[in-house]
Amino acid sequence: MSAAIVLVLAIADNGVIGAAGAIPWRIPDDMKRFKALTMGKPIVMGRKTWDSFPKKPLPGRTNIVITRDSSWKAEGASVVHSFEEALARARSENPSDICIVGGAEIYRAALPVATRIELTEVHASAQGDTHLALIERSIWRETAREDRQTPEGLRYSYVTLERV
Repeated sequence: MSAAIVLVLAIADNGVIGAAGAIPWRIPDDMKRFKALTMGKPIVMGRKTWDSFPKKPLPGRTNIVITRDSSWKAEGASVVHSFEEALARARSENPSDICIVGGAEIYRAALPVATRIELTEVHASAQGDTHLALIERSIWRETAREDRQTPEGLRYSYVTLERV
């Protein structure tokens, strides 16, 4: 059985996923969920996502970074130059899940081959400079939903989508 390709993604109601290289909202529980979903698994990301992490590499996970720059290096990460190369590197670990963690260009490359999406829907119109088209729900089946709210009143939902 081959590894599931799982997008781990947070998106605002207006399609915003980032602002100036950061996440445009603060949801500590979502950070804990991200860690729980990705721990022990290979994580695939673009260079800008790697740059946005305060601590690099993310511990307890194989960090795989995609960049077009053939001279770029990232201590503690595997650096590759295409999405296909990233998947091959992740599959070499023989994982149950390969987690795709951003950014927008990497999510777009992964969407056609993804088998599951672990989505955090942020119920707000966020200000940001990085957008992702809303997910075409007709090819996905919602298998779980948990509605939540931060102490500050920001509503969000954890949603699991599986390819139909």
